[in-house]
Amino acid sequence: MMPFGGMAARLQRDRLRAEGVGQHHNAIKYLNQDYEALKQQCIESGTLFRDPQFPAGPSALGFKELGPHSSKTRGVEWKRPSELVDDPQFIVGGATRTDICQGALGDCWLLAAIGSLTLNEELLHRVVPHGQSFQEDYAGIFHFQIWQFGEWVDVVVDDQLPTKDGELLFVHSAECTEFWSALLEKAYAKLNGCYESLSGGSTTEGFEDFTGGVAEMYDLKRPPRNMGHIIRKALERGSLLGCSIDITSAFDMEAVTFKKLVKGHAYSVTAFRDVNYRGQQEQLIRVRNPWGQVEWTGAWSDGSSEWDNIDPDDREQLQLKMEDGEFWMSFRDFMREFSRLEICNLTPDALTKDELSRWHTQVFEGTWRRGSTAGGCRNHPATFWINPQFKIRLLEEDDDPGDDEVACSFLVALMQKHRRRERRVGGDMHTIGFAVYEVPEEAQGTQNVHLKKDFFLRNQSRARSETFINLREVSNQIRLPPGEYIIVPSTFEPHKEADFVLRVFTEKQSDTAELDEEISADLADEEEITEDDIEDGFKNMFQQLAGEDMEISVFELRTILNRVIARHKDLKTDGFSLDSCRNMVNLMDKDGSARLGLVEFQILWNKIRSWLMIFRQHDLDKSGTMSSYEMRMALESAGFKLNNKLHQVVVARYADADMGVDFDNFVCCLVKLEAMFRFFHSMDSEGTGTAVMNLTEWLLLTMCG
Repeated sequence: MMPFGGMAARLQRDRLRAEGVGQHHNAIKYLNQDYEALKQQCIESGTLFRDPQFPAGPSALGFKELGPHSSKTRGVEWKRPSELVDDPQFIVGGATRTDICQGALGDCWLLAAIGSLTLNEELLHRVVPHGQSFQEDYAGIFHFQIWQFGEWVDVVVDDQLPTKDGELLFVHSAECTEFWSALLEKAYAKLNGCYESLSGGSTTEGFEDFTGGVAEMYDLKRPPRNMGHIIRKALERGSLLGCSIDITSAFDMEAVTFKKLVKGHAYSVTAFRDVNYRGQQEQLIRVRNPWGQVEWTGAWSDGSSEWDNIDPDDREQLQLKMEDGEFWMSFRDFMREFSRLEICNLTPDALTKDELSRWHTQVFEGTWRRGSTAGGCRNHPATFWINPQFKIRLLEEDDDPGDDEVACSFLVALMQKHRRRERRVGGDMHTIGFAVYEVPEEAQGTQNVHLKKDFFLRNQSRARSETFINLREVSNQIRLPPGEYIIVPSTFEPHKEADFVLRVFTEKQSDTAELDEEISADLADEEEITEDDIEDGFKNMFQQLAGEDMEISVFELRTILNRVIARHKDLKTDGFSLDSCRNMVNLMDKDGSARLGLVEFQILWNKIRSWLMIFRQHDLDKSGTMSSYEMRMALESAGFKLNNKLHQVVVARYADADMGVDFDNFVCCLVKLEAMFRFFHSMDSEGTGTAVMNLTEWLLLTMCG
């Protein structure tokens, strides 16, 4: 079972989140390291900070290609900036693209994202807090704020950096006295376990971790029909837009096309406008090359003849805010020339300008756990239904649908957590995706229903992620009529374990919540029977076992149950343990003698017989054991409705390594559940849903259980 420490930590985390911890203005202190307090300690003691949580040494570099004995790490020395240059600076003349030059690490995806940050000073300073320097109050300690899986974390690093032959091994600035980008890379490596964990990735991953936004990718060779509408809406929302031309071979990298566009290079989209051109509406898009030169030379480029044929006021307005490296082109040419578009939608907390329209956002945390909530995709109908389920109620259609269809736009983004950290032990990204279903009429207006296998066998999905893919995040923009829907996130194969974050962004107000059973127990009234109601044969058996005192001890109960169970050849069991027999005695013992009298034993025996019928009914393949998801249905048949977290605890406690539950474990689980529910109800006589107990009562309950 989950240890009390783990359970308490989870409850504490939920409480802090409810209080706003993890939002940007109240970031979580990563590994409980407080930047201000640590810095003050160093200043007072006159020492430079050495980070005990990410020590400068081989383990911080990596595990394979950057492992302790690899050629790449031979001769690496960790040095502070003051040991490398005479007058180190944190930032020189503002953060610019040339501050980010790649080193001996394949993390160009991350550097491209850091580079895009330098184009937006407001976003940059969310990540790189003001007031850090190598001059004032310098103590060898710096900090950065990075978004991780729904929360902002404040990451502290010391300024010991890996070097070879007196030069930085990884990211560095062209201005060799400047160190903000190298220290930010170190903070990101610390979050992910080591530098090597950063090798290989998608720019959108970095986009998201530096903004808290959600990214979408579009293949412009197979675009949605309302691509222009999507770009226009994204710009209205202040999203970051990047576009690029795919390279087809290594020779293409940064090759310049006939009309001066650079292949394999990241551009940004900065505006979208309609103009009246020769009596026709022409859609124009403004693109920026962060290099600051090398511009498009085709139609609508700077000084081209098309500008002579539009209204002079439009011409002046469109060309007024142009920067070097920025150019207009027709939307048709844009779609023909560029290969892909990445949109990073910012969440409301990142947008300070009032004129920007905002997404409404909902964030959920969930887990896939083997045997309880890791059901795999729809190809596995026996288990697909056990995945977590989330309900979304779309209330209003879009203001500007872009076509005649009445629909609500929303964006679903499913992100798996902490997978880079797993690389050190041979793990990596799972293949993930999601499906969206319309809620059946009988389940509308309620959250307390986890839809079962039959529903998914009978109903087609209304939308789904485009592919199941082994990226950190899969996201799709979806349009559906107003109504109630459920989102089922899953791994492709069942039994794959991971934590995930599901984010739902809606254009208009909506309701979203996890669909989960309300915890309840349909407990029958305690049986009222007397000795006169008990059959003679049962009395004789009891007398033989109980002896003169006519009461059964825990040891005698174990002997009886194991003897009876052994006769049922269709049941797989390794027998009842003393612990499980103690639990049964605790449940049935009304006089506190720690033994069972005849009536108490008869009532227990009746329960076990009814549970045996339920066990056989749900052991569908007649294997003599139940799978953990058959167990879920069996518990419901026995009157217990549990939520996903409790099912995870039940599986961890009562299932074997193959996720099977044998009869003795099934009975022990039901005994425990009934005892806990009855105890709670006795403490909550008013039926308020809250029980108050003192320390003695709590210890008696938990020590007996």
